Amino acid sequence: MAKVKDEFRGLSGPQKASIFMLALGQEHSAKLFEMMDDEEIRELSQTMSSLGNIGSTIVERLFVEFADQLASAGSLVGSFDSTERLLFSTLPEDRVSQIMEEIRGPAGRTMWDKLGNVNEAVLANYLKNEYPQTVAVVLSKVKPDHAARVLSILPENFSLEVIMRMLRMESVQKEILDHVEKTLRTEFMTNLARTARRDSHEMMADIFNNLDRNTESRFLTSLEERNRESAERIKALMFTFDDLSRLDAGGVQRLLRQAEKDQLALALKGASDEVKGLFFKNMSERAGKMMKEDMEAMGAVRLKDVDDAQAVIVAAAKALADAGEIVIASGGEEDELVY
Repeated sequence: MAKVKDEFRGLSGPQKASIFMLALGQEHSAKLFEMMDDEEIRELSQTMSSLGNIGSTIVERLFVEFADQLASAGSLVGSFDSTERLLFSTLPEDRVSQIMEEIRGPAGRTMWDKLGNVNEAVLANYLKNEYPQTVAVVLSKVKPDHAARVLSILPENFSLEVIMRMLRMESVQKEILDHVEKTLRTEFMTNLARTARRDSHEMMADIFNNLDRNTESRFLTSLEERNRESAERIKALMFTFDDLSRLDAGGVQRLLRQAEKDQLALALKGASDEVKGLFFKNMSERAGKMMKEDMEAMGAVRLKDVDDAQAVIVAAAKALADAGEIVIASGGEEDELVY
């Protein structure tokens, strides 16, 4: 009983409201939804979809809190599906689709909160096609550290233009801010939520990329024994540090500007001769000499530290590729260059 009391006390206001709405059913909750604005519906929907299993005792205590004579008929499950069904009974289909796409996207109460949870490379890739003034408005609304990361990824001339607009920007009119927010919601967040549902093999390839070598090898060997086709698909999708050998000279130089020198030195300690040669060829003679001296000064290093450093460099390369700043060739005929 004490545990139930503690769980009930731990419920937030939106959580209590969400449980109550689910318990009321479609007919009664419809009347309540009709009296809410979009922001209230979004907040309630977001909370509903993350409730999970709610025990009947909790529901009963909640009903007692609202009205002494009510009691729960059983437990409830708050999920995306149950929330969507409830909304469809009360709201137009296009409005429900918009709300559900948004709550499945990056978490956050407001649009600007949600943007703060979007990967900076993804956000930069979208913003680079917008007017500098629009980008200035967006970056003025997100957290400074996130804005800094986005600016560093955007093309340099474009970033400078955005910075100048931000310096000259005074208070933004509400109508302009509303328009930018609406555009982001309809054109960016909705598409982001849709594209976030990735192929399961692609997801596992990303997970395997972050395993240490021994664990990765062990899992792949076991998977090959159970399902060779899936194992081959995952291996084809995986991207390793040695795959950086497929970068052209411009891509290597862009990555060199992005990578931290100590991380790169550690990563190159465990790289193949081909990858080492490619990186050193794209450094100045002085920079290459200093890098080799740093690597020699490290002496023996742990394999795990090398794996971690290589993972950081690979992540940076993939972010640059996603932003369209470098091209990582797949090795097929379509990637051959014509001069």
